[in-house]
Amino acid sequence: MSVTVDIEELTAKVKDMYRHVAQQPHDQFHFELGAPVALRVGYDADRLRDVPTGAVESFAGVGYFFDLADLAPGESVVDLGSGSGMDAFYAAGIVGHTGRVYGIDFTTEQLDKARRLAEEAGFTQVEFCEGCIEALPLGEASVDAVISNGVINLCADKKAVFAEAARVLRPGGRLAIADIITERQLTDAIVCNADLWASCIGGAAQHDHYLEAIESAGFAITHQRENAYAFISERARDASAIYGVKSISLLATKAGT
Repeated sequence: MSVTVDIEELTAKVKDMYRHVAQQPHDQFHFELGAPVALRVGYDADRLRDVPTGAVESFAGVGYFFDLADLAPGESVVDLGSGSGMDAFYAAGIVGHTGRVYGIDFTTEQLDKARRLAEEAGFTQVEFCEGCIEALPLGEASVDAVISNGVINLCADKKAVFAEAARVLRPGGRLAIADIITERQLTDAIVCNADLWASCIGGAAQHDHYLEAIESAGFAITHQRENAYAFISERARDASAIYGVKSISLLATKAGT
């Protein structure tokens, strides 16, 4: 899982891409946004109606994992790369007002939008925090579940992300995520292309390497499946066809009880 992309350029490209997603969700992207993709990958239509419309329209997830996460009322959850907040709000509807949801993101415009939507809709149990998912602003063993949707592929240091997830989870806690992986190794030209990283392609890890990184952080992977997800631009579709780029959802648990 070595990386040769320019990290500063990558960070700037990702922030610019997702600033655009927050502010202009109806523009054209390599990937689909909004309720249609959410419903297709498995989100419950009734529960989605309770999520602020502004969060749903900027949803850029690649799969569904809430059935795997099996959240319960009163639990605490952290969403890695929470964007405009759709998954955080969706989780809040499950854990209820006795639970707690933390959304972590580093794009100012996404955080501003998510915080405004939370205040307007009265989601007092949701807190959006500025930070990088490789260094979470949370204490050790502080949450019951870690969730993430289509974000970890954007990170250059995926092992650090999974190590941080393990650190903040309580013993027996769950990691439930959807992400983009590949069946074949991407070329250096793709991996070095920050635009393709920001579009959820260039940073996709090879499937077996991705699972190894999760397990090396101390997790046991218990479920995984492929999602009904596809990119929409021709460039992204071509890469998907050649390298087996696809979306998976998985559940992993941290050792302990």
